[in-house]
Amino acid sequence: MTEKTLAVPSPPPTPTDRAGRRLLRHLAEMAAAMVVGMLLLGPLWRLAGDAAGRADLLARPDVAALVMATDMSIGMAVWMWHRGHGARATAEMVAAMYAPFLLLLVPFAAGLVGGDALMLGGHLLMLPAMVLVALRHRHAHPTPAPRHPTVAALARRWPTWLALLVTFDSWFAPVVLPPWSLLVLPGGYLLIGTVRRQWRDRGALAVQLAGLAGWSALAGVAALADDGPARWLVAAGWLGHAVWDVAHHRAGRVVPRGYAEWCAVFDIAVGLIIVLAIVT
Repeated sequence: MTEKTLAVPSPPPTPTDRAGRRLLRHLAEMAAAMVVGMLLLGPLWRLAGDAAGRADLLARPDVAALVMATDMSIGMAVWMWHRGHGARATAEMVAAMYAPFLLLLVPFAAGLVGGDALMLGGHLLMLPAMVLVALRHRHAHPTPAPRHPTVAALARRWPTWLALLVTFDSWFAPVVLPPWSLLVLPGGYLLIGTVRRQWRDRGALAVQLAGLAGWSALAGVAALADDGPARWLVAAGWLGHAVWDVAHHRAGRVVPRGYAEWCAVFDIAVGLIIVLAIVT
């Protein structure tokens, strides 16, 4: 007579575990939204300062600190609105962005701390302030409001907006990338495909290796060509890879569709920026 070994199911996560994960996710989302706010709004401040002839004002440590707090607050507030957090929690999180810098402006104005200490100290104090606000509202479950279909459609295109955000600053200072940058294009697919264990399909691996050979050959030709044709070859390589991205997005293989969408928009933007650098 044999005894059957019964599998003991793992206990479900406790409410404390779920609350902890929700808190960490909330803080991670806030940090990402703050970085996006700085990346998106920072170039606009510089353009406005240059147009008004007040770039020197924006370079002052006290002004730069408040501008940075504003950029982070806008990005964070927009994301909290999107996630359905209440106005009170959003206002308190905005206060957590400004309060550390406002406190340190007093010793800065008195000459007791320098600009670097103002920036570093403000960021270090901001982290515990954010945690305190998040802990205060950890039991409040966000209830996202119904979104307009247009807003929902735009939110689903987040890979596109992320790609445009990453390349935003380059439109104002376009440069021609070196030929070896073309090797990054097939490398990303091979790396992600390996992590996702996509190479059980030998045909898919063969296609990716063919792409690696093709873009490597194009990079080699561009490296050996004269400066003028080489630039156009690099631009063509980036723009051509967008077609590769679209094909993979439609097939839904090798890489996630979100990555394929991001890569397609990013490749088109980089290719056009290179063309802009050539013609200007």
